[in-house]
Amino acid sequence: MSNNKSLAIFLIILGLIIAGCTTSRTTISRSADISRYRYASLTDVMSYNGPAGMMDAEIKIYDAIDNSRLRMVGDQAINELSYEQKQQLLLARFAVTRNQEETIVTVNFVDYLSGRPIASCRGASALGIDSRIDFNTALKKVAAQIEKTFPPEP
Repeated sequence: MSNNKSLAIFLIILGLIIAGCTTSRTTISRSADISRYRYASLTDVMSYNGPAGMMDAEIKIYDAIDNSRLRMVGDQAINELSYEQKQQLLLARFAVTRNQEETIVTVNFVDYLSGRPIASCRGASALGIDSRIDFNTALKKVAAQIEKTFPPEP
């Protein structure tokens, strides 16, 4: 193989690696004490009427939150929580953005009582080979961010 072909293959592989490293991160409010939160609820689950493909995201995000220390609470069960439990409750909302370059899944956590944004977890993928692969990779990355932000208790 000539040096030019080797270089071209190397650059293609390097480009794929760099593109696949689209930033996944978590932003936490400076004044928030995230250690006090014990519960989360995905909002508007019962009234969902969006694209069918987004149901996959909702299921996987629910599972990711369930794998953290946060205990999932359904919309209907929030009223059954004590005031103390409501002080430890986060509302979770998610969004999925897809374009030719990347797929980004963001889960925002908002304090139930105050409405204050507490944390935003972002998973992104930009392999560009297959949008389904990017979607699933972004979901895995946001799940990792959620578990890192709200680690399970030992």
